Amino acid sequence: MDDRIQKVRNIGISAHIDSGKTTLTERILYYTDRIHAIHDVKGKDGVGATMDAMELERERGITIASAATYCEWKGHQINIIDTPGHVDFTIEVERALRVLDGAVLVLCAVGGVQSQSMTVDQQMKRYNVPCIAFINKCDRSGADPDRVIAQLKKKLGHNAVTMQIPIGLEADFEGIIDLVTMKAIYFDGPNGEIIRTEDIPEAYMDTAQAQREALIDSASMFSDDLMEAALEEQVTEELLIAAVRNGALARELTPVFIGSAYKNKGVQPLLDAVSHYLPCPADVVNHALDMEKDEATMVLETNPDMPVVALAFKLEDGPFGQLTYIRVYQGTLAKGTAVINVRDGKKIKIGRLVRMHADQMEDIDQIRAGYIGTLFGIDCASGDTFVSPGLSVTMTSMFVPNPVISLAITPANNSSLVKMSKALNRFTKEDPTFRTYVNNETRETIVEGMGELHLEVYVERMRREYDVELSTSAPRVSYRETITRKADFDYIHKKQTGGSGQFGRVGGYMEPSPDEDFIFENNVTGGAIPTQFIPACEKGFKACLAKGPKMEFSVTGIKIVISDGASHSVDSSDMAFQAAARGAFLQAYAKAAPVIHEPIMRVVVETPTEFQGVVMGSLNQRRGMIVGTQEDGPLCAIEAQIPLAEMFGYTTVLRSLTQGQAQFTMEFAVYRKVPQSVAEELIKKREDNKRQVA
Repeated sequence: MDDRIQKVRNIGISAHIDSGKTTLTERILYYTDRIHAIHDVKGKDGVGATMDAMELERERGITIASAATYCEWKGHQINIIDTPGHVDFTIEVERALRVLDGAVLVLCAVGGVQSQSMTVDQQMKRYNVPCIAFINKCDRSGADPDRVIAQLKKKLGHNAVTMQIPIGLEADFEGIIDLVTMKAIYFDGPNGEIIRTEDIPEAYMDTAQAQREALIDSASMFSDDLMEAALEEQVTEELLIAAVRNGALARELTPVFIGSAYKNKGVQPLLDAVSHYLPCPADVVNHALDMEKDEATMVLETNPDMPVVALAFKLEDGPFGQLTYIRVYQGTLAKGTAVINVRDGKKIKIGRLVRMHADQMEDIDQIRAGYIGTLFGIDCASGDTFVSPGLSVTMTSMFVPNPVISLAITPANNSSLVKMSKALNRFTKEDPTFRTYVNNETRETIVEGMGELHLEVYVERMRREYDVELSTSAPRVSYRETITRKADFDYIHKKQTGGSGQFGRVGGYMEPSPDEDFIFENNVTGGAIPTQFIPACEKGFKACLAKGPKMEFSVTGIKIVISDGASHSVDSSDMAFQAAARGAFLQAYAKAAPVIHEPIMRVVVETPTEFQGVVMGSLNQRRGMIVGTQEDGPLCAIEAQIPLAEMFGYTTVLRSLTQGQAQFTMEFAVYRKVPQSVAEELIKKREDNKRQVA
């Protein structure tokens, strides 16, 4: 490995879906001689891009899991992580940005700043990651880099500076003018590998001069030397590059580059920009928490000779066992060394170390501070910190968004059940936004995730990778039954079939209890029911709560008071009084006007203000009650209470209404009575199901 830490770049390529991230990464690998032929996403040759190694990714033409690779460009070693664009796989972007030093924000010259561009920008802000912007697809009809730069400033609040201007646009896109060197660059050869530099065409000279002046003005804010040189009109390339770098590292300047990855134009200058303007590991200040000093913040040094501090940021279950992607912040992780997992205090001996190139791996002997590598066969969780023995520090955890959608999955048979549990164990370990549990009431296996595509991909992976036969359905809603008025009971349980019989009489009443699920009160006097049989009565009543007589939903909000009864000296027993209690419950329940209750969720939707009206309309359509709205700059938060039954599939509806820019959170609020029309529908559905079973 290269010791010169100044020449190392750890970068991520992030953008909205379909902006051309994977295509750009493919070109980077080709120009740096990592691959020898270009394959396109959804290409006609059926091979697919190098970084889309998963079969599902190649079929769908999307990136699902972030993939790591590395390459060399003009003496610089560049570690690249290609991240997904779909909001459903946002955790992949989150954990990549957690460990990267810099990023390339790819924007479409036609679409501009889109919803996921905003999400990615928020994530970069969260981890303070410096970035450069690349406006891709300048060859497409409707391409307008100036409009995209204006959006970068207005929508994302970036101090965007133009580093290049296009020679022609759309179908006439020929090359670019570099405002630092003041040269026109053309890309010749079948794959744009031959770079031709010429003087700027006369027609573009005035625009180039004006844009260069604007660039110098913006950059001189970050360099006194450049300001002096500008006054004396002696600006050199080195001074300009150094000033732009200062601004970019401070996240106060965003250099903007242009090109078309698909048409092989503008990629090599972007690689130069990565080495010029993005930080090396030593430029970035990384912090850890010292466990021995009450989690005080300490600064880590990018020094290979110090004790090890490394973060496991991504897990993957490969054909040869668990792969653990790791970023070393301090020290050197070498084969055979022992490290401690801070979370559980276990000592681990490092076996095989590899460097990833998509799904291929190369063995290496060590991973030094500032580098990203992969460990083999280590049992750990995502977000674990590894340190040298004697050190007790931990890296801060990353932000994990809560799941927003769920699905019930049912295996076809027992062998599928075993395979499914294996798959779910693996997927929940790899992906913190994918969760699973068994609903105690409905006994269904529920999976939760970030969107319909997210869950669809995992269900498809279970079928393909684990050969699981399963069916999916919307999870059943946990309805409840309760009563609305007081009703008396007086029930005698009598059974005489030779030998000792069964006898028990229970009298009293039941009434609604809004605050408690179940209250049992014993008001029996004079020993009408002997004391030893009272617990049996309570047990009998409790047994009826699991399945209500009306719709077989569980019963809540009920108070039962027993005040009278009778027993027999020989025939009374625990069993007899349990049976009497069950009979009494059924007798009174029918008279107590039972109703169905449904779970009501507290839903908060965050949306750009321009979509406020349509979002409120969509909430009202779902039997929602708007509680309040709050405006915060360009965003608006709408709070509503909506029945859970109406919220299935809302993620997709909300995204289509707001061009993918809104998101919502949901949590349980209360149980409320179901409207008559909905109750009738539920009863009808239950009768239909009974008929089908019969």
